[in-house]
Amino acid sequence: MNADEERWRAERARLNAERDRLGRVASDGLYPGVPRVAGTRLMCREEWIPDAPVPLEDVLLEWDPAPAPPAVAAPSDGLPNGYRTYAEAMAALAPPRIFDDRPSYRLLAAAPPVLRFGPGRYFDGVNVGEAAAHELAAGRDGLRRRVGDPRDLRRRTALCAITTLTVTVSGAYVLHWRDPAKVAHAGGLHQVMPVGVFQPLADERADLDLWRCMVREYAEELLGMDEDYGDDFVQEEWPFHRTMTRARNERRIRAYFLGLGVDPLTFALDLLTVVVMDDAAFTELFGDLVAVNDEGRVSLANLDAPIPEPIQPAGAAALALARAHRAALGIRA
Repeated sequence: MNADEERWRAERARLNAERDRLGRVASDGLYPGVPRVAGTRLMCREEWIPDAPVPLEDVLLEWDPAPAPPAVAAPSDGLPNGYRTYAEAMAALAPPRIFDDRPSYRLLAAAPPVLRFGPGRYFDGVNVGEAAAHELAAGRDGLRRRVGDPRDLRRRTALCAITTLTVTVSGAYVLHWRDPAKVAHAGGLHQVMPVGVFQPLADERADLDLWRCMVREYAEELLGMDEDYGDDFVQEEWPFHRTMTRARNERRIRAYFLGLGVDPLTFALDLLTVVVMDDAAFTELFGDLVAVNDEGRVSLANLDAPIPEPIQPAGAAALALARAHRAALGIRA
């Protein structure tokens, strides 16, 4: 490994060690006047946050198969010689345990409850968002200045994660600590769960469904199930999907959309959702909740306890919105 590669790896290590501090630097120093979600660091446009939780079935997803390309894509700022993209450098010099360039949904426009998507790839987000965070850790800002307003969805490929707060009617919720050795994004921070990049399983148009993606993340993150579903997998015939969906149809599980926002450090864009479960339904589905999964440690917390620190802005926002809307969500005080 040459000196340029060693320098890059040291900067990457600094980013992973100081994500919370750097997030505060980005939030307070670079975007001081931008609206926030529920007093957290998560940036938003005012129209992105509904006045009340929206039942998930009322969110309308539109599809554009051939959107205009983003203004900024695959920059080479600060990379060691010989590497074309940030993801290429990560794969060679600091690979997390899970790092695949899978098809993903790109958010093109948001006017909740209507969201419009187009096709993208996972590394499209890494190449701009993680590169901009790395740049801040290294004391540079050229890429961040070219991107401009992180809320402008035309400036970059804005990939979405579905951030789901899973909470029982008695106020217990599932908490995650993301292990920086295992993940490409937000290592060392707490988060609600499950959280996963909004991605199709097979067919981009047919899989454009928030609930289908959320159910797969529940199986993988809370129960440790394998995410390799195989070519013959039919989700509607999968027993776990059928059980989760039946409980939702019976109103023992209720799913809501709370809004969306952008992380000031990495430009990560999160669709904020909450799934409220009867205590018996939670025990039935997740009585075998894992303690450790492929991305970090798992535990239970209480909605009335202080929000754990350090935490991803999206997780803090989901918790703050759930507290604000607890009566409408049916969560007991």
